[in-house]
Amino acid sequence: MPINVITSGFATTIQDLGRPGYYHLGIPMGGAMDRFALRCANMLVGNDEGAAGLECVFMGPELEFTEDCTFAVTGGDLPPKLDGEVLESWTAIPVKAGQKLSFDYLRSGARAYIAFSGGIDTPLDLGSRSTYPIGALGGIDGRAVQPGDTLPLGAADGTAKTGAHIPENLRRMPARETELRVLPGLYWHRITEASGTRFFEETWKVASEADRMGYRFKGGTPLEFVDREPPFGAGSDPSNITDACYPYGSVQVPSGTEPIILHRDAVSGGGYFMIGTVISADMDLIGQLQPNVPTRFVKVDMDTALSARRDRAKALDAVRAHLA
Repeated sequence: MPINVITSGFATTIQDLGRPGYYHLGIPMGGAMDRFALRCANMLVGNDEGAAGLECVFMGPELEFTEDCTFAVTGGDLPPKLDGEVLESWTAIPVKAGQKLSFDYLRSGARAYIAFSGGIDTPLDLGSRSTYPIGALGGIDGRAVQPGDTLPLGAADGTAKTGAHIPENLRRMPARETELRVLPGLYWHRITEASGTRFFEETWKVASEADRMGYRFKGGTPLEFVDREPPFGAGSDPSNITDACYPYGSVQVPSGTEPIILHRDAVSGGGYFMIGTVISADMDLIGQLQPNVPTRFVKVDMDTALSARRDRAKALDAVRAHLA
C-alpha cells in the first residue's frame, strides 16, 4: 500500500543517488544534493544506501501512511511530527497504518531527507528514480511531489532497527560560516593573480538563486580579467570561453561578478570560464546552505582533495559501524 501525500511542502522531490553515465549526452547525474544524509537515512531504515527517498527543501510535506513501516529523517534540522508529536531526527521511527507525518519549522540547514523501509518504488528512468524536472525524468511524471500523489513503497527486508540513532558527532553539516574547498581550474590564467588571491581571501554570501542546478554567491569583489582577443567561438564578455565541459562542482563567474557552483542538475557544458571546482567531499555541504550564509572559498591542491574524499568515505564507514 502507498503513502498518501496530503501537502507537499516546498520543492519536495523523489531522489536516490542519481543516474551516472549520461553526462556526455547532457543528462546530469542528479540525485540527492546531500548524498551523505540520504545514505544515512536509508541505513537507519534498513534499505540499500541508494534507495529512493524524499528530498525536502526548507519545509516538509504532510504524509498519511496506509501500512506499517519505519521512516527516518536526516539532513537539515527539520523535526518530524507523528500525529502532532515532535520526534527526533536521525532516528529510525516505527509508524502504523493511519498515522500522519508532518514537520515542525526548519531550525538549520536547507534540505531534509526522508527514507522509508522498502524505499520509494516509482519506475526507473535510465536506471534511477531521481526526479529531474528539466528532462521530465524520474519521480512522479518527472516533477516535484504534489498533494494527492501516492508514493509506492518496495518490499522491506525487515532489517530496520526501531530506535536506531545516529549521534551528532557522526553527522556532517556546514558550520555557520562555511568553507568550501576549491581546486583551481584550467582557466585560472584568464584572471590576474591579484584578483585570484582576493577571491579566496574574501567572504561571500549565498544568494537567493540557489537550487538543484546551482548556487550563486554574492558580496565579493568582481574579478579582473587578463586582456585578450576573444578566440573563435567565444563571446565578447571577458568571462566567455569557447564552449567546454563543466565538471560537477564547477565554479563559474559570469562577467566576473557572482560565482555560481554547478550542482546535481546542472548543464554539462557551456561558454563561461571556470575559476575552479569544489572538491567532491564538500558538495554535500552546499545543499545545506541557506541564503545569506557567509562562505569562504579555500584553495587546495589535488592531494588535499583526494585526502578529503578518503575522510568522507571513513565518515560513512563510521556510521555503518555504529548501526551494525
